[in-house]
Amino acid sequence: MFIDLIKETIWALMGNKVRSGLTVLGIVIGVASVITMVSIGQGSQNSIQKSIQLIGSNLIMISPGSQKSGMVMGARGGAQTLKIDDVDAIKEEAQGISGVAPEISGRYQVTYKGNNTNTKITGTTPEYYSVRNVEVDNGIFITDQYIKKSSKVAVIGPTVKDDLFGENIDPVGLIVRINNIDFEVIGVTKEKGGSGPNNSDDVIYVPLPTSRHFLSGSEYVTSINVTAESQDVMTSVQEQITELLLRRHNIADADDADFSIMNQTDIISTATSITNTLTILLSSIAGISLLVGGIGIMNMMLTTVTEWTREIGLRKAVGIKKIYINLQFLVEAVMLTFIGGAIGIFIGWIASIVIPKFYSSLATEISPGSVLLAFGVSAGVGIIFGFYPARKAAAMNPIDALRYE
Repeated sequence: MFIDLIKETIWALMGNKVRSGLTVLGIVIGVASVITMVSIGQGSQNSIQKSIQLIGSNLIMISPGSQKSGMVMGARGGAQTLKIDDVDAIKEEAQGISGVAPEISGRYQVTYKGNNTNTKITGTTPEYYSVRNVEVDNGIFITDQYIKKSSKVAVIGPTVKDDLFGENIDPVGLIVRINNIDFEVIGVTKEKGGSGPNNSDDVIYVPLPTSRHFLSGSEYVTSINVTAESQDVMTSVQEQITELLLRRHNIADADDADFSIMNQTDIISTATSITNTLTILLSSIAGISLLVGGIGIMNMMLTTVTEWTREIGLRKAVGIKKIYINLQFLVEAVMLTFIGGAIGIFIGWIASIVIPKFYSSLATEISPGSVLLAFGVSAGVGIIFGFYPARKAAAMNPIDALRYE
């Protein structure tokens, strides 16, 4: 009986190829969209997490500006509340830390002969190398000797190297001009990857005193990076630093703090929350196409029921049970969604592979869960939207159906 039902369903679908194809198209677009959007969301989430983990281990970042309602009031580096003295106090008084690296950051014009670029200049100390997991591909990083002499030396990122020197020139020993001041290139960092204003490859590192004297001209720092000895003491270190800075800044209430502290776990949690919300939003928008496809299936099935009215009446008159007629139309609706779901999964999988080839800034990752979800939803759409037409067909009065013109 079941095999006969399948054969009859296939025969019915093949009899209206164009109508069946257009109906399936709605499901194909819906499933492919859901899989593609979810893969983009998950890929972006993993990419962000990897980028955050690359900046260091057990990292705590202190920025100027108060933090209220989960948002930092005042752009990073825009407020001026953290000084070099605060850095020294953290080194001396905080327990459980393995490294402290202040930084003074700003964007400046950098030139080499006829080439120029506008990039981030970070004044820092030798500890930045270990605190922020910086690796040198060629040359050396900033040393204590350069700090003591306020030397005009620079360690450049691979993006800056390509912009100023091209791929085939070794820049170590050459002179670049930063804000019209000559700096000798002493090293090139390894590529980490990234994009936007926080691209760790599009940066130049200079000694902190050099940055203060020749570039920023200020005693304030843009941020302070602290590494805890282990994950277990991160909360304790964060509390110590908060109490220390509140005392140094003569602030009694922590809610009035003129600085904000975030650890790596907080940043990953916030980034994950944002990407999860974005994934849900994108998937919901894509899911609308599945709903439209389901409505298309219901419309087709209602049309089929109308066309088969006399046939249904004849079958009921000769004793065919209601459940068989119900199943016939329900199986047809489900088969349409299964075909559309299978094609949609294939197209969504191909799209998830192709998109990063054309848009390198987008990362995608296909998970079995998203495939099962899309396929399950499409099957559910077939059952839900096929149920009413099937029930309507099964409930027909045979006499009225036979009289239908």
